[in-house]
Amino acid sequence: MIRVLSAAAAATLLLASMGCGSRGAEERAPSPLSEGATRWALRMSPVPPVPADPTNRHSEDERAAELGRRLFHTTALSKGGEIACATCHLEEYGLADGRTLAEGVLPLERHTPALWNVAHQRWFFWDGRADSLWSQALIPLEDPLEHAFARVEVARAIHADDELRASFEEVFGPMADFADLERFPPYARPVPEDDRAHQLAREHARRRAEGDASARPHHEHASSSGFYHPHQRSWDAMSEADREVANGVFVGVGKALAAFQRRARAASSPFDRFVEGLRAGDASMMAELDPLALRGFELFVGEAGCIACHHGPLFTDMEFHDTRVPAVPGAPEDDPGRARGLTSLAASEFGVLSRWSDDPEGPAGDKVRFLPRHAHHSGQEFKTPSLRNVALTPPYMHNGAFATLEDVVDFYVTREGARPSTAPGETILRPLGLGAGDRAALVAFLESLTDETFDPELLAAPR
Repeated sequence: MIRVLSAAAAATLLLASMGCGSRGAEERAPSPLSEGATRWALRMSPVPPVPADPTNRHSEDERAAELGRRLFHTTALSKGGEIACATCHLEEYGLADGRTLAEGVLPLERHTPALWNVAHQRWFFWDGRADSLWSQALIPLEDPLEHAFARVEVARAIHADDELRASFEEVFGPMADFADLERFPPYARPVPEDDRAHQLAREHARRRAEGDASARPHHEHASSSGFYHPHQRSWDAMSEADREVANGVFVGVGKALAAFQRRARAASSPFDRFVEGLRAGDASMMAELDPLALRGFELFVGEAGCIACHHGPLFTDMEFHDTRVPAVPGAPEDDPGRARGLTSLAASEFGVLSRWSDDPEGPAGDKVRFLPRHAHHSGQEFKTPSLRNVALTPPYMHNGAFATLEDVVDFYVTREGARPSTAPGETILRPLGLGAGDRAALVAFLESLTDETFDPELLAAPR
């Protein structure tokens, strides 16, 4: 009898500790979602910690992050001193810019992506042409439409600013004398074949041929009929050792910017508190989502099918798809998307497999080593964005085609204005029979993914 009573007591204690005793069952609130939706919700929160980046040994260095903060907010790294990274990634616009299409020193052809949880991404830019956060940070600096600078000019600007130079040297060591114009001529950089500088040169040549005196002259190499960009000419005039020095500073800039951008973390939204309440059986926490948002989540993971591409804690599959978004003025109708991104990725001199990576042989490079390049040959495929803080970042899509979340939902529900598919086979995106109430519910759920606890001082300009 004593053994039986002890066993029963032990069983009671075990059930109570699991929340399965009679009292625990009374106190534990049931999920307001269906069983299937509950399982999905538990998979989609919390947001995991920011992953390590072995390709950037400075990624966790607070000194590098503070240098990155300065570099992110300075306009000194752009032609005419007009553009900073922060010009297009503003806190008041959800770390985007609120424009349909981005604008640097010249207009661009795609919408500015937001930076929330950017350190979790596998590929960067809408077409995935960069494979690390630090290599991504370098591309806008030399893009003729964005910062329109050159890597030597980036190094010269840092060297000329006492505070930036001191911060840079604290992290990366002493800088060379970039004030020496014989060693480091202005605007020196390699200009690859797919660089937009060639597009601009062809446009200037066309305009000059039509008699436009404001167009710049078309430079030709004396012994070649091909275009020889003056930036490339200056780069070729440098010694190999000095090109190496300039590249080292340029890479340091990218790694510092990446260390700073890792702070852009959205992880504590009403949805996350709701899921925490699900796990705890806490009715007050589950009340963070009102009935409309709960209905929206049921649709999101069910009838609307959003979960097909927007799953996991970041609400993205991190892959590329042709969603057949209609064209907008200023953006090309035949943007090749991921197909061109793969070409640029293969040609990148600063990829995770390059000698500039701090772990070129490590597992971080597997995504490139085993990348199935044939999978994105059709064009018009763009990266699935995260939906974290999506309510803060209108307009939407790779070309900013939709001004509001309501517009986005309407497009996916009706497919009105969708372009013909460029992908082989059938698309999973078909018109849905959702009425106005269901659409409002989806929007309410998307709005529940907003992190209102983020401290903007983490990304603010240095004082």
